[in-house]
Amino acid sequence: MHAYITRGIKDIIAEFPVVDKILEEYGIGCGPCTVGICQLKDILEIHKISKEAEVELMLRIEAAIYPERNIVVQSHEAPSESASSEKIFYSRALQTLVDEHKLIKRWLALIPEFVKQLDLNVEKDRQVVEGCIDLIRSYADQLHHGKEEDILFTYFDNTADIFQVIYEDHRRARSLVQKMLHALNDKNTNELASSMIEYAVLLEEHIRKEDETLFPWLDGRLTEKKREELLARFEQSDRNLAIDHRKYHDFIERLEQQVKG
Repeated sequence: MHAYITRGIKDIIAEFPVVDKILEEYGIGCGPCTVGICQLKDILEIHKISKEAEVELMLRIEAAIYPERNIVVQSHEAPSESASSEKIFYSRALQTLVDEHKLIKRWLALIPEFVKQLDLNVEKDRQVVEGCIDLIRSYADQLHHGKEEDILFTYFDNTADIFQVIYEDHRRARSLVQKMLHALNDKNTNELASSMIEYAVLLEEHIRKEDETLFPWLDGRLTEKKREELLARFEQSDRNLAIDHRKYHDFIERLEQQVKG
């Protein structure tokens, strides 16, 4: 197994597809990840599973890679649904980011229905799209992703693979915003709708990775002093940007009323 521990998880899954299913049983969703540059050792470090489950997982992966070894794995009872959905408690600093995700997710949930009604030849629709792009660029990217990239990640070795996955998601999101702007200028409704749907799929998976895996892992590696310092820096960043949070809450509420009728 030593030869595989530093191999990319996507490469391992491509060679041994059953590994993807094994990981899913332990709540590790590497298959849907669109970047997938993490190594097998990263998966074990980042995902919070018990030592017993980790040993069992690695034995099952080894058995899948080397079937000729006839490895016997003593299976343990799978986690109950309530255990797998156990509430995560974040520090106040990380909770700030999770709370910002909640507003972003409310908007992402509206996109599939919103684009069905969309017509960029209608001025009102164009104005709503401009509001959506403003929300992405000001709230989701400048305010929220700025806290992650410019503050939180600087407390760690942000050259590690897991951070590169997040940075790549952010880059893809910004690229999609550029596509939205071009589609808006060209009044290309189909292209705008396609870019927004792709953005929603990307961000929903991105937020899940952060809320369920990355943030709890980072939180556990911070001292209480660092958590307090981090919170103070987040609050100072908000004051410096002076972005009106209420503006975006109101925008989402209006859009929810419009989409849900």
